[in-house]
Amino acid sequence: MGDISFSNGMSNGNGNAVGFQRKSCWYEEEIEENLRWCFALNSILHTGASQYQDIQLLDTKPFGKALVIDGKLQSAEIDEFVYHESLVHPPLLTHPNPKTIFIMGGGEGSTAREILRHKTVQKLVMCDIDQEVVEFCKSYLTVNREAFCDPRLKLIINDARAELEQREELYDVIIGDLADPIEGGPCYQLYTKSFYEFTVKPRLNKGGIFVTQAGPAGIFSHTEVFSCIYNTLRQVFSYVVPYSAHIPSYADTWGWIMASDFPLMLNADELDLRIKQRIEGESRYIDGKTFTSASTLSKAVRNSLDNETHVYTEGNARFIYGHGAAYKHN
Repeated sequence: MGDISFSNGMSNGNGNAVGFQRKSCWYEEEIEENLRWCFALNSILHTGASQYQDIQLLDTKPFGKALVIDGKLQSAEIDEFVYHESLVHPPLLTHPNPKTIFIMGGGEGSTAREILRHKTVQKLVMCDIDQEVVEFCKSYLTVNREAFCDPRLKLIINDARAELEQREELYDVIIGDLADPIEGGPCYQLYTKSFYEFTVKPRLNKGGIFVTQAGPAGIFSHTEVFSCIYNTLRQVFSYVVPYSAHIPSYADTWGWIMASDFPLMLNADELDLRIKQRIEGESRYIDGKTFTSASTLSKAVRNSLDNETHVYTEGNARFIYGHGAAYKHN
């Protein structure tokens, strides 16, 4: 759980403050047992709880505005472009002509913003379960206001699984921009083999691509959920491509996984050409060489993924460190 604390100086290790520095407010997140990550705040913009999640919107000194859900930092103003460009552009550029897109989650609007930069996109459905998150992100995250007003976007407040199951239309790309799989959180069932096999895959057009954020992918942290999400998708799709990037505000490397029944092969030059032809404006992070590097994982991570045997199911789920609101309120 992320905590807000106040400090009057530096600790001498015995719990006693030393020095006379100006009082400051700090955000502290427990990444794992015995490891915490903290940074200074300018102010607390919003704090509360919806039906599904605990929510905080913070104005941080190092990272700008930051959205925190269930004690986990989800997105920070200064580096969210790394996460969202990595999530969106590889699948949309790999697809030959992506016209219809479905986002699971994505309530802050940044994923929609990046998708709507693609000239080929004709229809975008964004389905988020938590209206309160969507509404205060629309109010506070001004960078995404234009995306919410785009006529190609249809916003739906519903459970993504229920929405996909009741829809008859198919999509060229389905994007999982979901909260992390944490115990008691609202989303871990959307990382399961049954969900991928019986809900996601049937809603893809021929040649369609699925991509999901897949949690921490660092040299030690990738075994939490990244490796088993990768192995789970391999049970469902013929071609699966994992990739990762460092996100400074997460204090870790983060992972995404693309999957399809059609080959996912484009070289750096081909990606750069499609970026030039199909994307409005200049991307700050992704280009052909960057994606080639991102999809070249370290030896240790590759070995883990190759040897992973765990398949993600509702009865045999893995979670990243922490607990969701439902767990804490029981």
